[in-house]
Amino acid sequence: MQVEKLSNEINIKEQLAKLGVDAGGIAILASKAHTHIIYIHDLHVGAANILKQDALSVGADLAVPRGTVVAAQPRVDCILIANTKQLKILAKKELSQPFALKELAKKLQYFLQIQKPESIDIMGIVNANDDSFYAQSRFKDRDAIQSIEQMIEEGATIIDIGAVSTRPNAPLVSVEEELSRIEPILTLIKKEKFYEKVKFSCDSYEPKVLYKALESGFTIINDITGLQNDEVCRLCASYDATAVIMHMQGTPQTMQKNPHYESVLNEIYDFFDERIQKAEHFGIKDIILDVGIGFGKRVEDNLVLLKNLEHFLTLQKPLLVGASRKSMINKISPSDVEQRLGGTLALHLEAAKNGASILRVHDVPEHVQALKVFRALSL
Repeated sequence: MQVEKLSNEINIKEQLAKLGVDAGGIAILASKAHTHIIYIHDLHVGAANILKQDALSVGADLAVPRGTVVAAQPRVDCILIANTKQLKILAKKELSQPFALKELAKKLQYFLQIQKPESIDIMGIVNANDDSFYAQSRFKDRDAIQSIEQMIEEGATIIDIGAVSTRPNAPLVSVEEELSRIEPILTLIKKEKFYEKVKFSCDSYEPKVLYKALESGFTIINDITGLQNDEVCRLCASYDATAVIMHMQGTPQTMQKNPHYESVLNEIYDFFDERIQKAEHFGIKDIILDVGIGFGKRVEDNLVLLKNLEHFLTLQKPLLVGASRKSMINKISPSDVEQRLGGTLALHLEAAKNGASILRVHDVPEHVQALKVFRALSL
């Protein structure tokens, strides 16, 4: 007899099928194989005691602070630990319980609906300006076209073009200057018929610039202000374009001046929820969410977001992550921008593992290769 310890990251359904388990058994056993760890904030102590007993009754558990059983505090934080089968039972059971447990039950049902993407798009970065933080991403006119062509050959499925740097403390640029930088590239893209090969995204929040890009054939608006401007919403809807809603605390000029969150996950979730409603009100159908790594966040905020991307999958929108060569890598492992490819791949593979649909990158071939190996490990 031999015994093997299998990784929690294996495709359990595939392993069960290889074993010869029937279809019904596969569904039941797979629901027992994945553990959910759910942090519940500010729960009524009475609800916590009810949930604790209900969790234990189905084989799950609820971690609560000392003194909860005697209601030492009126409200508590707690951590629910349950597999998928147990969570399904609890989500149904708590619908009939008091102390806002019905509301909690509905949220638990959202977690059960989470589905990670089957494939991941690589979004290649082209900067049509001369002050973006990574010099090798800066291109003008014909050079930009050569870079786009190369990225397409290397496996990029989306090309993101911007003409204004959004790095911390970046100088403000007039709309006229932004247009003068990007318009020659738009003309060349159309001439080369690249639209037949990949999707194009415009990294801007200026309506005049976005209008030119959409008229040229772009289908994605990548807005770091998260659709703050109603005119951008109207443009996006009128061209039936996809909107990337990014979260940023402050502006590029102020965002890294002592950023602070009480709960980075909940505050960004609430921001997305509000902006999704706004986008849908204007008639925008396709929405992508970007947690905004490095945009008004500390290193610890960025890491929490990457490790907990699944939290945002309950909004049922694709997630984009862009951590390519950013300064957080330098703060973890001191390095110049040119030396941060290894750190970039580590951050982006963590994002892929946790539910990202799109990775915005400077280094296309390295990411294509890394994702192929990542998928092979997931089989």
